[in-house]
Amino acid sequence: MGALASPRVLVAAELRDLLPPDPLPGYEVCWIAAEEPTPQGDFVGFVTLLRRKIGEAELDGLPELKVLAQCAVGYDNLDIGAAIRRGVVVTHTPGVLTEATADLTWALILAVARRLKEGQEMIASGRWTAWAPTQLLGMELQGATLGIVGAGRIGQAVGRRGVAFGMRLLYADPEAKGEFENRTGAVRKDLDELLAESDVVTLHVPSLPGTQGLLDAARLERMKPGALLINTARGDVVDEKALIAALQEGRLGGVGLDVYRDEPQVPPELVAHPRAVCLPHIGSATHATRRRMAELALANARAVLEGRAPPTPVEGTWPPRLRPGALPGGGGGEKGRARGDEDR
Repeated sequence: MGALASPRVLVAAELRDLLPPDPLPGYEVCWIAAEEPTPQGDFVGFVTLLRRKIGEAELDGLPELKVLAQCAVGYDNLDIGAAIRRGVVVTHTPGVLTEATADLTWALILAVARRLKEGQEMIASGRWTAWAPTQLLGMELQGATLGIVGAGRIGQAVGRRGVAFGMRLLYADPEAKGEFENRTGAVRKDLDELLAESDVVTLHVPSLPGTQGLLDAARLERMKPGALLINTARGDVVDEKALIAALQEGRLGGVGLDVYRDEPQVPPELVAHPRAVCLPHIGSATHATRRRMAELALANARAVLEGRAPPTPVEGTWPPRLRPGALPGGGGGEKGRARGDEDR
């Protein structure tokens, strides 16, 4: 008799350089690039990225699947309800990318506040002729108010950095964050109050039915004239057409964006605007962070396949519902929280 074939696991090919040569000993790893369609077959696990949509149709073609291990914090690309109905555990990678994303948020705050895009373009075009006392005057952050929308891990990390810049902190979140308030002096406000009082508004909420279009035209109107808006969360929490209008009309002082509604498409009006700094979704893009994300996604997949509680399951998917081939119930692990945990 021939040897039994090893169970097969799909792994995003883009993670290959971040993982060891044999990332899942005992399993046959099948690398799949983002542009390839989701295959059908007897795969028992799938380590995937935000770019891949997985819903009813894809899961129907993967009848043996036990775990979807997302290499990101967000998971709006995955149909969680469809996974739960099939007993498929969904995991993600919160925590490991907090500091990198907070750093990138601050890179955007500083770039927009001090008009770095305009300065660089002035030099590149040869228009800079000499120092001038009123040239490219920006916003001074010392004493300004930073409004944090979504005070989860990343929002709080951004706030802690704001203290070092001498900023007053406000935050809007469904839950009071007592420790954060004690540590930073942050004050909880409802969203409309925060928008009216903040000089810089930074977004750190997930893409959910209740947050999509959260900053619509009416809410953008409530922002302080000349305020800055920073988004490193999800593109669809902002009405992009209303954002462009507010920027072009001069109601906003500038925007810093790392995420967009229809990635990788970026509205040309934003790309061209001198007060808009646009980055290609690189919030967690450091060597150390991306490696930790890949390793955590792999650890989640292995745990589920071995019948153990994964370190960071998406809430509601562990323990899985019993079905043919599903794992027995278990406990433990850090429950993934959608609210406020935005990153990659």
